[in-house]
Amino acid sequence: MCGSDDARVLGRRLSTSQGARPTRRVGVATTVMRCQACGLVYANPLPIPADIAQHYGGAPEEYWHKNEYLAAGQDFSPQIAVFRDVWEPRGSAPPVALDVGAGLGHCMRALGAAGFDTYGIEPGEAFRRAAIEHGVSEDRLALATVESATYEPGTFDFVTFGAVLEHLADPAGIIERVKGWLAPGGLIHAEVPSSDWLTSRIVNRTYKLQGLDYVTNLSPMHPPYHLYEFTRRSFELHGAGAGYDVVFVRRMTGRDVFLPGPAPAWRWLMSRTGTEMQLEIWLRASGSASGTPRGL
Repeated sequence: MCGSDDARVLGRRLSTSQGARPTRRVGVATTVMRCQACGLVYANPLPIPADIAQHYGGAPEEYWHKNEYLAAGQDFSPQIAVFRDVWEPRGSAPPVALDVGAGLGHCMRALGAAGFDTYGIEPGEAFRRAAIEHGVSEDRLALATVESATYEPGTFDFVTFGAVLEHLADPAGIIERVKGWLAPGGLIHAEVPSSDWLTSRIVNRTYKLQGLDYVTNLSPMHPPYHLYEFTRRSFELHGAGAGYDVVFVRRMTGRDVFLPGPAPAWRWLMSRTGTEMQLEIWLRASGSASGTPRGL
């Protein structure tokens, strides 16, 4: 993201869930690194699937299991509110949106209901089929990756990556590609895992106390196939060279803290220390609109 090659080794990550005693698990391990300049966490070597179907070719229920997202998705109204607050309209036409990694189409339907002219990209055939069955228009949802999709410059006012960038081998390159599709004043929204998450720090410490060099960061070789964890600075440093600004940031604790004891207490501690599970990042091309960066 930032271009620096100054990184340190955090530990090893298995190709399966590790549990409290990873030495009792069978699997292949890769090294997990943390960039000293921007805090990006990544695997080195980076396991990249031979084909997108290797990771996302199965049925949605196999990927999410019994997660409530299968049934209800998530409330996208806070993100729509931020867009309305930050975006500067070009005229009276409705904003044109692109949902990258549309999944089951929850976000596309929410955007459509809010008055957006909405399109989507979904690389998984089963996921795209499920989204269409859930009411997404077939001609609005392309079966494609970001790398293979083509759109004219200036097409979109809003591009959203909901839990997508951490799955891509080259998130920096993808952001630069998508930025070329934005209309003047357009916004890119991304929800990504934070490399400062308190739960990861605590679990990593328990491994260290056992004399182990394992870490819980990432899941590069098993669901949900996370290749990266980010910080705000990851985007700020990349944006300085790629021509965009971070205009809004929000930290989120996520659905579960994955720690023993009362979850509200852990959520409070995370919010006080800036160690929540996820980051919501809003980006805009440098010089395309006025305004100062906001957020936490």
